[in-house]
Amino acid sequence: MKLPLWGSALSATLLVQVVSSFAAAAVPLLGPILTQRWNLPPESIGYVSATVSLGICWCLACGGPMLDHYGPIRTLQLGLASICLGMVLLAQPVAVLGFLGALLLGLGLAPNNPAGSTMLMRTAPPRHRNLIFSIRQAGVPLGGAIAGVTVAPAVVSLGFAHTAWLIAAIVVVSLLAVQPFQKRLDTEKGPANRQWARMFLSPSALRRAAKVVRSHPSLPLVTGMGISFSVAQASVQAFTATYLVTQRGKDLAEAGYFVAILLAASTLSRIVLGWVADRWRRGLLLLCLLLLGASGALVLLVWSAAGPPWLLYGCVALIGATSLGWNGVYMAELARLSPPGLIGDVTSAANLFGFAGSFCGPLIFALIASRTASFDWSYLLVAGQLAACGLLVLWRRGWR
Repeated sequence: MKLPLWGSALSATLLVQVVSSFAAAAVPLLGPILTQRWNLPPESIGYVSATVSLGICWCLACGGPMLDHYGPIRTLQLGLASICLGMVLLAQPVAVLGFLGALLLGLGLAPNNPAGSTMLMRTAPPRHRNLIFSIRQAGVPLGGAIAGVTVAPAVVSLGFAHTAWLIAAIVVVSLLAVQPFQKRLDTEKGPANRQWARMFLSPSALRRAAKVVRSHPSLPLVTGMGISFSVAQASVQAFTATYLVTQRGKDLAEAGYFVAILLAASTLSRIVLGWVADRWRRGLLLLCLLLLGASGALVLLVWSAAGPPWLLYGCVALIGATSLGWNGVYMAELARLSPPGLIGDVTSAANLFGFAGSFCGPLIFALIASRTASFDWSYLLVAGQLAACGLLVLWRRGWR
């Protein structure tokens, strides 16, 4: 039985999203081992996360011509190849090679949103668009949850290096698995541009991105919300495992279970929030409420330091549902506001600014943690900027 076009698009993008997120989530889970192998302090995993975000920003800023030239499926395959090479380099005991691997990992993760949004906006039935976008975005925490319950046992059984190679092999298998979708879904490309590689190094990318974001009056506000969410999401994903191991006395396997709870809650939340947004039809207000909820959840994490284990599990689940559950509604809102023909460009531009937040967030988090010898003040700062953004949007919108 042949899938409808939107079913093929969702299947391909969801598979790539799950596998690439699985590989990306393995990095912070392996943070204590990586930093030890490189003779760096534990908070240095924040610099690794920032390097991944730098690679994402670079590709989002300059990768539009590549998407136009190759089409979305081929672009996703090129991204998976970059992730594979990045994992191989991260497995090396030399910090310079590891940071280069983190950069390649970011370059490979970046095509997921613009390529996926282009396909789904073109094929998804409008009445179910938020839900379909959210199902695809649910692949991010789903991949992370799988990493949370499998990576630590794999390290115990196979060792660190073999685990990294296994992850790289899984990425290659997924690259081959989406090939049957390529002819059907790459039929609508942009204009061929054989200069895309040269434009990948263009210094005017930020200027172009700012111009695209101003193409609709509400896009700058939505983009600002994405930046705030991205700061929180990157910080939570980068530091949670290391925080639990170094300051809560958990072992790596137990920290992995907490991360799995975090990401499983996010997976469920993204689907539920997409369903709610389709029926409520007030995606921007829903995002605003999530900003305030995520802020409260992070404050609760710091407050529950001496609490019972069930409270910590509940707090972690709440953080996953709020600070990691926003992406599907956000992507659908960007696509809805985008002028026709600019969905990929708007998604890339907005996510570029969002991942700039993902780059700066872990850096500032790590610096504050280093100065205070605690992660608590860093988490409270992240919570504060979420609350400030949510209140600002409520005030600006009035609410209407």
